[in-house]
Amino acid sequence: MPHTPAEGEPSLDEQIAAYQREFQDLDPQVEKIVSALGRLNRRMNVAYGRQTATLGMSNAEWEVLKALVLSGAPYQLGPGDLAKRLGLTPAAMTHRIDRMVGEGLVTRERDETNRVRVIIELTSHGREKWLEAMQLAAVFEEDLLQDLSTEERTVLGEVLTRLLRRVEHAQPDAGGRLTDLD
Repeated sequence: MPHTPAEGEPSLDEQIAAYQREFQDLDPQVEKIVSALGRLNRRMNVAYGRQTATLGMSNAEWEVLKALVLSGAPYQLGPGDLAKRLGLTPAAMTHRIDRMVGEGLVTRERDETNRVRVIIELTSHGREKWLEAMQLAAVFEEDLLQDLSTEERTVLGEVLTRLLRRVEHAQPDAGGRLTDLD
């Protein structure tokens, strides 16, 4: 499959050659891996964003639905817990929840046992949207990995998991964002 970088974007080889010209100590093998991962992540986020847009929601809303599903039945979390899991400030989380309540994806209720606590709960409509997004993502992801054998997929998964663990260990606070994106 031929490589086609985004318009105006240099190929990975051109990028690495330019970096080496300016920074001779660069390890081209390391830079190719890191640059490819960065570009892949960016393009996957765009693809997922296009998919969620067809469902009438944003990637940001998808993140909330995913966090609620991952919490397990009854799919409830406090706004602070959601903010922490998504790496958002409380203000950004409140803004996101406001939109999602208005769209019927989640509800926001006071905890009957602790009136100070607020509970965000996934609605049946929100769960349906999550399932639709999962179906679209599964097709996209299978297409993405179609050229890899089962063994290659296994090795790639293990290698990427090792890299992720290293970053998580070295940067335990890096799951969040430096600034609010919405």
